[in-house]
Amino acid sequence: MTLALSVLVVIEMLNALNSVSENQSMLVMPPWRNMWLIGSIILSMALHFMILHVEPLPMIFNICPLSLYEWKMVLKLSLPVILLDEGCKFVAREYVEKPHLQTVDISAKKTQ
Repeated sequence: MTLALSVLVVIEMLNALNSVSENQSMLVMPPWRNMWLIGSIILSMALHFMILHVEPLPMIFNICPLSLYEWKMVLKLSLPVILLDEGCKFVAREYVEKPHLQTVDISAKKTQ
């Protein structure tokens, strides 16, 4: 249960990083430009660590602290969300927006 919760929390934090731009890569629009976002991610992760380690919260949430091996597993399961989203952004830029922009350019030239 703790692994599942931790994977969901980390995936959502990574999705927040991916959401800086709808169609631009994280390399073009780095997330650290939005310090409010970075601060909220740090706060969210701090709260997650708090419910894992500060008594009586683990008992209340029926979870237990994770080992280093389990955290590595959480990261292995969560990090692909960045690659998937970057791939979707690439497809959107190259195959959805570019053809649309080319037709707009062609129609603009015809009206001139």
